[in-house]
Amino acid sequence: MVRRSPISNMFAGSPVKPLQEHISKVHEAVKKLEPFFKAVIDKDYDQVAVLEREIHRIEVDADTLKHELRINLPNSLFMPMPRERILDIVTHQDHLANRVKEVTSMVNGRKMQVPDEIAELLTQFVLVNIAASRQAKRIVNELDELVEVGFRGREVTSVEEMIDELHKIEYEADKIGTQINNALFVIEKSMDPVDAVFLYRMVRELGAVADSAQRVGARLELLLAR
Repeated sequence: MVRRSPISNMFAGSPVKPLQEHISKVHEAVKKLEPFFKAVIDKDYDQVAVLEREIHRIEVDADTLKHELRINLPNSLFMPMPRERILDIVTHQDHLANRVKEVTSMVNGRKMQVPDEIAELLTQFVLVNIAASRQAKRIVNELDELVEVGFRGREVTSVEEMIDELHKIEYEADKIGTQINNALFVIEKSMDPVDAVFLYRMVRELGAVADSAQRVGARLELLLAR
């Protein structure tokens, strides 16, 4: 149990909890990528449409939380973190949900089909992107502990290790994304050219989920370095 410092008691209206609620809602949308792409690979387009609507609803809820956080964020000298840093973090958290909405809207709108040659790699790619989002959520959930200890001590070391792990997950996502692109290159001449272009775009948009998660971690890293 971390003891609350007298200084931390001065921080009424801390933005930490709203920030954590926002990334929890964002991760709820990211997790939907797994059943969504399973339905795509299975060519179950009714289920694809249902999941795309669910993701859109969750993204709207996340937008509401983001808006409430921004308009209620105090402009106080006694904020536990710089105001602009908090706004930066919530912006990158928001990008996570936006990427998910954009890629699922595109896949559902075009009723995209996944070639058998990349189906297994795509499943791995989805899972590692979800893992990146989960790791970013874990890091943000450590913020209240960091505030309590004044961004010092063992808690800082623990969060730094979590950020290193997030970098490794993002690197793994990059590797799998490259493998999918290489596999697509081999078969693209046998495909409809437009379908091939959108498959490359789908891979790029999916990979942006892990990129956005890494940027959330990078902003937290800046807080540790202050």
